[in-house]
This record gives sequence, C-alpha cells and structure tokens, in this order.
Amino acid sequence: MPLSPLEHDRRYGELDQVMRAYLGHPADDTPDSPGAALTAYLRQTWHSRPWALAIAERQLRDYAENPPGRLRLRLGEFYAVPDIGLAEGEVQQWLLCLADHIKRSIEAGEVPPPAIPATHWEWQARFPELGQFLGGWFSQDMPDEFTDHASAVEDYRGSTDPHLVARLIGELHELLALDLDESGYAIAVAELGMEVDPPAPYSPDAWLALVADLLIGPGSRGVAGQEPRGPL
Repeated sequence: MPLSPLEHDRRYGELDQVMRAYLGHPADDTPDSPGAALTAYLRQTWHSRPWALAIAERQLRDYAENPPGRLRLRLGEFYAVPDIGLAEGEVQQWLLCLADHIKRSIEAGEVPPPAIPATHWEWQARFPELGQFLGGWFSQDMPDEFTDHASAVEDYRGSTDPHLVARLIGELHELLALDLDESGYAIAVAELGMEVDPPAPYSPDAWLALVADLLIGPGSRGVAGQEPRGPL
C-alpha cells in the first residue's frame, strides 16, 4: 500500500523538497560546484529552515545508498524520484553529489548570499502567502469569479485569517524591496501564480504596492487612514 503522509515525510519529506527545487531546471551539479537549483534550495533553506539541511543530507544519502527494492516497488511504499534527465544508473551518484554539497555547506558554513529568487521553487518558498493570494485569487478564472481586481482583493481580505493577511502584507513589502524593473515584477507575479494582468493603468509593482496599502487599513482605506491611491 502507498506510504501514509506521516511516513512519507519521515522518510522523504525533505528529499522531496530538494527534488521540487529542480522543477524546470537541469541536474547540472558537479562534484566541484552545485547547480542553480541546489544553490537556490540552499539559499532559501539556510534563511528559513536551516535545521532542515541536515535532514535533507541524510534522506538524500539514505535513498542513494538504499534504493527501494522490488518488494517496496511492488507495494508502492517508496518515493519516486522525478525524471531529471539522467540515466537510471546516474541518479544514485547524483543524489550522493547533492548530499555531499549540502554536507559541505553545513560543515563549512557556506551560505549562498542573498539574491533575487532564481527558480520557481525559490519564488514559492520565499513568498508562500503571496503565492496563495495570487494563485488562488488571480488565476485565469478570476474574471469569472469576481467583477474586478478590487472585489478579489476584498474577498481575500474578508475570508482570510488576519494573521495571514499580515503575513501577505509583509511579503508584498519584501518583494517590492527587491527593487526589480517592470519586467522583473512581471516575472515574479507569474512565478507566484498570477494569470491575469494587473488592472490598467498599473504596472505589476504599482499594483502590488496598492494592494499592500489596501490590506493594511480597515475596509478599503490605505495607510494611516488615507484613501487608496486610485481605483483597482
């Protein structure tokens, strides 16, 4: 029978996070240097969950050294490593290479410097509530569900726990602090799940700033009780 969620996380939870970091990216790691996807995983995990690095190193090494046998394969009690473009015989050595890089990063305190997210996984891991907001309220179905952007924002604010709304406000300000150009913010909101354009005449960053203002005050009032800076 398939693994229960608890058993899955105990054996493979952090291994799965590392594998998800490679979504859309090649397994280009070498023994001398981690690739872009692993570097993004290290950068975000050092920042948010440094204790998880040791778990990832152990789970990667355990899986590589003890791959699932025929019985576990037949019963479905195993984690299936996604297809990352390597031949079957190369996967175990690649997993050991990842484990070695993570071990070296921990033991030497080698932390990738802060940077703009470089992968889809890193965008989602760094801005989880913003991903929920944009992906849940501004998908391609948004025009069928809401009359306009303003009503979607108000629906989120009215149906979401205030603690999560506060977290979203913080993530909006963190994203705006990256000081990207307009195309950079267009990429950011797309990576975070937004499938519709911001309302005219707003650029992506101007609209995000307006949303942050709207969410801070009661109702639809902005910072310090001022009126918002224009319609949504």
